[in-house]
Amino acid sequence: MEYIYYLANASLTLRVVEYLHNTPWLPVRFMTVIHQIDGWVVKVKLERCLDAGRDGDFRAFLNELGIAYEPDIRVRMALWGLETGQSPVDVMRRYQVAVVSHGSPDGEEIEEFRQQFVQGLGYCPETLA
Repeated sequence: MEYIYYLANASLTLRVVEYLHNTPWLPVRFMTVIHQIDGWVVKVKLERCLDAGRDGDFRAFLNELGIAYEPDIRVRMALWGLETGQSPVDVMRRYQVAVVSHGSPDGEEIEEFRQQFVQGLGYCPETLA
């Protein structure tokens, strides 16, 4: 079972990470975070299917933060590459995407990406707020 959502900014992405850490009934296999110019693609893959009630609860939470997302072919191939064990660096080179995090939900990687990106630009774009 997997969920792919598009979120507007880093703060919303960090809320997903926090939710996953605080919700022990969600059997997270991995979380992938890709930054795009106008937002964030978040994929959460679970170890097993949820019952209808818990699936609905998790979807409701994600729908409050963003929108269900059907990635274009480039992002879809990048997500597939990461899932099949390709290194994030290879995936970034091959598909020209910014892989921020892949694996266990990790807010520190998102924060570090945000800080480095803002430092390089000299200002904070809306998507990194």
